Amino acid sequence: MSRRLILIRHGQTTYNATGRMQGHIDTELSDVGYEQAQAAARLLHDKEITKIVASDLVRAAETARVVAEALDLDFTTDSRLRETDLGDWQGRSSQEVDEEFPGARAIWRHDPTWAPPKGESRVDVARRARPVIDELMREHDEWDEGPVLIVAHGGAISALTCHLLNLETQQYGILSGLKNTHWSQLTARPQFDTNNPTATPHFTADNVDDAAWYFDGWNMGAKVVGGTGADV
Repeated sequence: MSRRLILIRHGQTTYNATGRMQGHIDTELSDVGYEQAQAAARLLHDKEITKIVASDLVRAAETARVVAEALDLDFTTDSRLRETDLGDWQGRSSQEVDEEFPGARAIWRHDPTWAPPKGESRVDVARRARPVIDELMREHDEWDEGPVLIVAHGGAISALTCHLLNLETQQYGILSGLKNTHWSQLTARPQFDTNNPTATPHFTADNVDDAAWYFDGWNMGAKVVGGTGADV
């Protein structure tokens, strides 16, 4: 028995539209962002989602609300799904950061262990977000019936995807920027039992913590108006 996980990025914000770095700043969706959330809800309507959990930052929580209402589901929020804390870079444009910290953004993009001044690294983000998925694997009894939807942020989703796939840190850069309201999709299966290769595996309390994760796709979803690249 497999379990599907969909991790969708929030809709566009005014900061996205103007190229400013958000991090933990609690920015709101733009009008385009609401349109994107509604379009995403239509795309997700037939996927039989059983649970929605979002970052508690407004841009993700509002995207989750729009999707949840369209799917007639409730949603919860969890601060561990927040975007990367960008420290001194938050609220600044990419150009402003490059002027004050020449070359630093390039290092940040290529080294997931490196953090902006007073901020956190992508490895830090992955480690704080991963327990949310592990807890859902143990506690969400309906996951076998349909996917779980996580509504979060481009950087956090990229880091969490890499962590679930057990990639080496130097491989974190293989994923391109995640567009607004596009998603990463993974499937979890019980570890293969070489001593019983013909068995049909199911998740149990004994094997759920050792789930094997498989990569289904990145930047999934239809092209929607106003999408941007990497979360900033």
